[in-house]
Amino acid sequence: MYANRNRLVFFLTLMAAFLFSCQDLEELNINPNGVDPSVAHPNLLMSTVIASTGQAVVGLGFGDIAGVMQHTQKDGWGGSHDGYDWTPNQDWGGYYGILRNIDEMYKKSVDLGLEFHQGVALVMKCYVFGLITDLWGDAPYSYALKGELGGDENIKPPFDAQADIYAGILADLETANTLLSKDQNDYDGINPTQDILYQGDVGRWQEFANSLALRYYMRLSEKDPSTAKTGIEMIVGDPDGHPLILDENDDANMDYPGTNASDSWPSNAVFNKLEQGEYMRIKMCATLVDTLESLNDPRLGIWARKIDVPIVVVATPADRDEIVNGIRYVGQDIADQYESTYGIPLDQDPDYVGLPPAWSVVPQAYNLNPNLAQASDNPHASRLNELYMKTSGSLLKARMMSAAEVHFIIAEAVLKGWTTENAQTQYEAGIQASLDAWGVSGQYEDYITHPGVVYDGTLVQIMEQKWIASWTAAAEAWFDYRRTGLPALQAGPVAKRSVLPLRFYYSVKEFDFNTENTVAAIDRLVETAYTAPDDKNSAWSKMWVLQGTGKPW
Repeated sequence: MYANRNRLVFFLTLMAAFLFSCQDLEELNINPNGVDPSVAHPNLLMSTVIASTGQAVVGLGFGDIAGVMQHTQKDGWGGSHDGYDWTPNQDWGGYYGILRNIDEMYKKSVDLGLEFHQGVALVMKCYVFGLITDLWGDAPYSYALKGELGGDENIKPPFDAQADIYAGILADLETANTLLSKDQNDYDGINPTQDILYQGDVGRWQEFANSLALRYYMRLSEKDPSTAKTGIEMIVGDPDGHPLILDENDDANMDYPGTNASDSWPSNAVFNKLEQGEYMRIKMCATLVDTLESLNDPRLGIWARKIDVPIVVVATPADRDEIVNGIRYVGQDIADQYESTYGIPLDQDPDYVGLPPAWSVVPQAYNLNPNLAQASDNPHASRLNELYMKTSGSLLKARMMSAAEVHFIIAEAVLKGWTTENAQTQYEAGIQASLDAWGVSGQYEDYITHPGVVYDGTLVQIMEQKWIASWTAAAEAWFDYRRTGLPALQAGPVAKRSVLPLRFYYSVKEFDFNTENTVAAIDRLVETAYTAPDDKNSAWSKMWVLQGTGKPW
């Protein structure tokens, strides 16, 4: 996107700033100096809604879900990140706070006859409700956001079935497509500086609406293939009436102004200078590093730092341990003792070394790290690239929807026989769009000819590239994994369960305040072999969209 940073600074100072805590993905803090939605114009609410939603996406996809999907691991205080040590404290209140602003924006837009703003509000409503049902399953929807009306159903709303929430999302996105289908000059009240996503470009919002619908039709592909097929055929087969995000320049990305702790990239080391800060705790995961190295992927150098001190194991003397010319030489006896203690060999890669997923209760000890404090500075493991220490930057964006994702969805639809597009063309276009987005487009020709990248016609390969392209937006990769079982990730040995989780727990707050409806929603979950020792409200119980599909396990 081509956001003007100075404008972003202005409008994000107006917004209700939302931040995810490092331990609780859903605990959002509201800025008391933000915009009062009851008196704000839809334009002012728009910037608030986009900013808070973008931060939520990063809070998930660069936070603990990046650990689930093995993009990153933490070597300090990382139980929820590395091993899914979640509890029933995953509160959705912050998401419903965003939805209240969206609801106000929509109502005011209707009152003022502002169709553009109505369309934008519907897109954002669908985005946030989509996150809620994707994360938890059944949730308040029909009676949500109506507490001021009084009555039990509004104050303690029933949880709508997930199937009905998805149907409502898709219906609203079709309405948004219609609202956003006119010529740019046919709309009133657009203030480009208030739209921090697309600067008031109606056509790009229409693309966003249809791309989001494509995402949700594919979400239903295993559970309700008939609906999914019909919807995807309708959208892909009607490029004039249902345009899509097909170019990286139209990605739904939100920049970070970086003026204070509330509007800066979450791992920045400017406003958080503590040694135990987020940047110091986050390391690359070996699963992603090894995959990228095997493909000679140019994105690895954008996302990760090379290790400071490589390790070389030598046969003699067996007890050698010294650094010479920036290389640590380790005797075989020391290497053998390490492997005997931790069950894995030393990683001697000279460039990039990732932490294996949930590999030990002392993750900071990886690869003979001499600094065993929590959140240590491990010279033998790859930290994130220095750009993630900054408050803002050209690559530090909340990536809400991308051309890469759209192309990979279409490629998958081709394999299912749901569109006559060319699967290889779409697969390669997805890769090109991701490389473009990360500033390495010049390496596309070399990359696309790598034996592991050359299109082989399998869903495995499409989903691997889609997983890679979801860096910092890993929640979408998690939802894909649940649906397909791909990539075939394995939980680490000290993870809470032996398989990856499937959902968030309903919060204790819901039990306390809305007991009857929460219990009813839990009763509709299906237990699996991994639910225990939790009760049915488990991260390993299956929500409707997974029930009966046999996926991901």
